[in-house]
Amino acid sequence: MSNPFVQIVEPLDPKQPLKKFFNLSKLGDVRYARLPFSIRILLEAAIRNCDEFLVKKGDVENILNWKEVQHKNVEVPFKPARVILQDFTGVPAVVDFAAMRDAVKKLGGDPEKINPICPADLVIDHSIQVDFNRQSDSLQKNQDLEFERNKERFEFLKWGSQAFKNLRIIPPGSGIIHQVNLEYLARVVMDQDGYYYPDSVVGTDSHTTMIDGLGVLGWGVGGIEAEAVMLGQPISMVLPEVVGYKLVGNPQPLVTSTDIVLTITKHLRQVGVVGKFVEFFGPGVAQLSIADRATIANMCPEYGATAAYFPVDDISIGYLIQTGRDKEKVMCTKKYLEAVGMLRDFKNSSQDPDFTQVVELDLHTVVPCCSGPKRPQDKVAVSDMKKDFETCLGAKQGFKGFQIAPDRHNSIVKLNFEGCDFELAHGSVVIAAITSCTNTSNPSVMLGAGLLAKKAVEAGLTVKPYIKTSLSPGSGVVTYYLRESGVMSYLSQLGFDVVGYGCMTCIGNSGPLPESVVEAITQGDLVAVGVLSGNRNFEGRVHPNTRANYLASPPLVIAYAIAGTVRIDFETEPLGINASGKKIFLKDIWPTRNEIQAVERQFVIPGMFKEVYQKIETVNKSWNALDAPSDKLYTWNPKSTYIKSPPFFDGLTLALQTPKAIEGAYVLLSFGDSVTTDHISPAGNIARNSPAARYLTSRGLTPREFNSYGSRRGNDAVMARGTFANIRLVNKFIDKQGPQTIHFPSGEILDVFDAAERYKQAGHPLIVLAGKEYGAGSSRDWAAKGPFLLGVKAVLAESYERIHRSNLVGMGVIPLQYLPGEDAGTLGLTGRERYTIIIPEKLKPQMNIQIKLDTGKTFQAIMRFDTDVELTYFHNGGILNYMIRKMAS
Repeated sequence: MSNPFVQIVEPLDPKQPLKKFFNLSKLGDVRYARLPFSIRILLEAAIRNCDEFLVKKGDVENILNWKEVQHKNVEVPFKPARVILQDFTGVPAVVDFAAMRDAVKKLGGDPEKINPICPADLVIDHSIQVDFNRQSDSLQKNQDLEFERNKERFEFLKWGSQAFKNLRIIPPGSGIIHQVNLEYLARVVMDQDGYYYPDSVVGTDSHTTMIDGLGVLGWGVGGIEAEAVMLGQPISMVLPEVVGYKLVGNPQPLVTSTDIVLTITKHLRQVGVVGKFVEFFGPGVAQLSIADRATIANMCPEYGATAAYFPVDDISIGYLIQTGRDKEKVMCTKKYLEAVGMLRDFKNSSQDPDFTQVVELDLHTVVPCCSGPKRPQDKVAVSDMKKDFETCLGAKQGFKGFQIAPDRHNSIVKLNFEGCDFELAHGSVVIAAITSCTNTSNPSVMLGAGLLAKKAVEAGLTVKPYIKTSLSPGSGVVTYYLRESGVMSYLSQLGFDVVGYGCMTCIGNSGPLPESVVEAITQGDLVAVGVLSGNRNFEGRVHPNTRANYLASPPLVIAYAIAGTVRIDFETEPLGINASGKKIFLKDIWPTRNEIQAVERQFVIPGMFKEVYQKIETVNKSWNALDAPSDKLYTWNPKSTYIKSPPFFDGLTLALQTPKAIEGAYVLLSFGDSVTTDHISPAGNIARNSPAARYLTSRGLTPREFNSYGSRRGNDAVMARGTFANIRLVNKFIDKQGPQTIHFPSGEILDVFDAAERYKQAGHPLIVLAGKEYGAGSSRDWAAKGPFLLGVKAVLAESYERIHRSNLVGMGVIPLQYLPGEDAGTLGLTGRERYTIIIPEKLKPQMNIQIKLDTGKTFQAIMRFDTDVELTYFHNGGILNYMIRKMAS
């Protein structure tokens, strides 16, 4: 069909008639001016891709009528401009592509049809670990060890960059995916195929939303869905509600962007924004730098929204110039945005669009804070930290409780470290990490940390040597301006040397703690603490031995490292006492906003960004030296424990199989609320007594060679064994934390994988029962692939986090949801029953289906296939099967 909207195409510049754009302001429709800016991007994409998607005028009308149809589950197609991936999710994506080429060839198709159509950038940032710290050569040692461990994975990725068009690899040591996207990859406006149009992106990492802070609409998707997008399949999405988040006022002088985002995270969790867009507006936005906005947008998954969008304004344009983008292109970007009514003036309320609902925050009310000890939304004012932690010690086991007996609250364990005696207690800090793109992308908080370190050193303060301190910037630009401004040496004196350019402690790559520290923690059963400038602190994520973990700004990370404990009131207690006997308080060394801004203006300059990024793809000599095969089909090595052809497409035929009822399923696991993807598919260390460890040992590996689960996502045999292997897993069938369950036919307590294998050998299907927010956290596809391989056919939960539900759909696992007001408790479900799930012949989105128990009880649940496209994927056994059939035929 021809595009009915060609009449609104015109050249951006009469002198360059070949450069065109869809001028939406020429729609002549007053509804356009009332649309949220994020929805305008969906509208432009629908109009521009009209031919390709056969979008009818009615679909465009639906978007223009957004306010009227937003609650009616209206489905719209969206084709993002780009895809970004990191290596933990990128390796399995490339593995899938390689296996899909094999499958298409077997079905008689052209294997090279399996190839990214849109630009895809894969940034290697998840592999490096903090094995070495507090040494001047820590960076080089960690990078050398990263290559030693991951050489096989890196060779495979290098093969992928040569075998697939449109796939660019950003080598290890370059930075963190979202910071590199913000500072370098993002275009804001695309200039491609003769058209200007808004940049947009989906990524295989939930914090892809960070780019929303620059005005690029983006969000995280499962790796499975991203693979389909790369192959040209549009995202089928329900037109979202848009919550307007109005910012007013000015932040107080001591408040950082970290404090603001932790406040917003708690607020929006209370509002309830799962599955919705959040769009920021109001005069307070103009008070925030792009780095501040990016910090707020980064933690969008933690407050549950799909996107957290800041429309482009003049500050955004200034940031593009500051980060070394081409000035002529930047001016074209501004001209385009003005022409289509997408350049925002936050001080002009007449531009405020309509929203589903509006909530407000006065920035002046924000106070310095942390979040923890187990969830990002559990904000604690710094002034309340001591009291809050001590309350958590005795509280019942849960998100805010450790259930330590009152007579043990003041337990002390002696510790000898490097010949010196120390004491550890509940609340002792053993990890202090300035890490994560959430904060290292923001010069104001990084320079603030550097200036605080300078004042601390000059005041005679130190950090105890057993505390594992580290600094892992999100790009080389950070090191550049820290060094040029003169604060790097002071950070090093406090132990915060650069240990690598990657996610590191934020994703659990914190490396080992000293053995004497681990022994002391274990001996005293201590609630030891990690303090990090990251975005997640779920149980078991940061380190197995830190039961309490707090998110904090980089300056506060240093402050708590100096204090050595979170059981301190900074207002009344000194950080430390120097050699002269003088008490030094935090207020004595905290830098003022004016100090920080003066240094930032002088040292964060465009030349730094240009110098770092012009050589980003060639600077890593170890990467350059890698030798990778050039074949279009990958030659699988049966001896590899990193890269293995997955069994997802075994026996796949062109003919569709009619979905059948799930008969007599056993419950593999029964969970409460907030089970995260870290619980389902951990990314960190492989425990020596785990099924994955036994498998690797059988392949001749020693524990030193196990590496992490995240690094082995290219091998389904390891990942299936690592599913539900988190040591902090709480299964209602078992009295204690741990990755075990009951095998009901025998009554034995087994590791989850071993129980699933027994069920599979007997031909029994499995389901999982869960509470609210099932699948919160990272957008890891293995949290769906793993259960699929264990034989899980469906999950029955009270609610789902968006990306995980999508991943389950992508793997053909049925996401079932209790009816409103019902849950396992109200229905009297114990999980010991056997479940038969009736699949009707004719399916429709979000329909109710029947579940029968072997007890004779019957109840209904919602089948959470939300769109007709998702039902198509289900009939195909998953999205990748659908794409293979599509390419093969």
